[in-house]
Amino acid sequence: MMAYFLRRLGYGLLILIGVNVLTFFLFFTVNTPDDMARLNIGGKRVSQAQIEQWKTERGYNKPLVWDAHASGTDKLTHTILWERSVSLMLFDFGRSDARQAVQIGHEIKTRMLVSLQLALPLFLLQMLVSIALALLLVFFRNSAIDFWGVVLCVLMLSISSLFYIIVGQFFFSRVLRLVPMNGYAEGLDAIRFLLLPVILSVLSRLGGEARLYRAMLLEEAGRDYVRTARAKGLSEQRVLLRHVLRNAWIPILTSAGSYLPYVFMGSLVFESFFGIPGLGAFTIEAISGQDFAIVRSMVFLGAMLFIASNVLIDLAYTWVDPRVRLG
Repeated sequence: MMAYFLRRLGYGLLILIGVNVLTFFLFFTVNTPDDMARLNIGGKRVSQAQIEQWKTERGYNKPLVWDAHASGTDKLTHTILWERSVSLMLFDFGRSDARQAVQIGHEIKTRMLVSLQLALPLFLLQMLVSIALALLLVFFRNSAIDFWGVVLCVLMLSISSLFYIIVGQFFFSRVLRLVPMNGYAEGLDAIRFLLLPVILSVLSRLGGEARLYRAMLLEEAGRDYVRTARAKGLSEQRVLLRHVLRNAWIPILTSAGSYLPYVFMGSLVFESFFGIPGLGAFTIEAISGQDFAIVRSMVFLGAMLFIASNVLIDLAYTWVDPRVRLG
């Protein structure tokens, strides 16, 4: 298993390097450093002197990938590619392109803790509620409960997450005044601010997740070993929990693992609407402010989380099914 783990890490490192380099050239193909300076300085009339000053302050006055006037290794290290792309591999995120030029690494560390407070209960509650609803529908399959449950799942799947946010904020915050409409506080007070976005986020994904898990469980419920278990006299509850659910864990983990990076990166929509200062809101602010240094850093961080989640999913396969061997 160790050899497999190291091999996957090697593949992941190559993918991460490819994503990093591709993102760098994509951003600098769309916008040159002069264009980035004009976007960040703002105003219709920007002098060339202002542009050069901005580029010098942010390190964009250097050659893009190769310094022909330098000697030795300085030809590569004295370039924007080295300082803005290679440095990401060492987790040196540098400064943002905005006027205040905040340290991106410090912002990521601070905001990641906030996003984790939203992500961990959201992911666990999402899994628990979706699997429980899917098991309920499978238990009452081919009945009115199953039919109307699927109809409800399709209805919930068809509604935009913005609808849940608007209705939830109006009903629970304005009408009932149970939780704040938006904002954030540290410590235990954070529960009051995170409770509503967690619940609404679970509801917005419940229809699609429960419908998907239901299909996975139904596929397992029709196999020969399940019919044999029923023939031995086992109750339907025991068959579902000890046999069907246990053997459906691999596709469930695959589906949940693909969603895991999005959760830990922060929900872009929910963090923005609820004023939660996490990574999602940080990314939205960077996109709206044309801060490409932050956007590149978040793309790099997202790719790293995707790679890590895939490795963790493979390792989890061996835990839920001892027959799986990683080689």
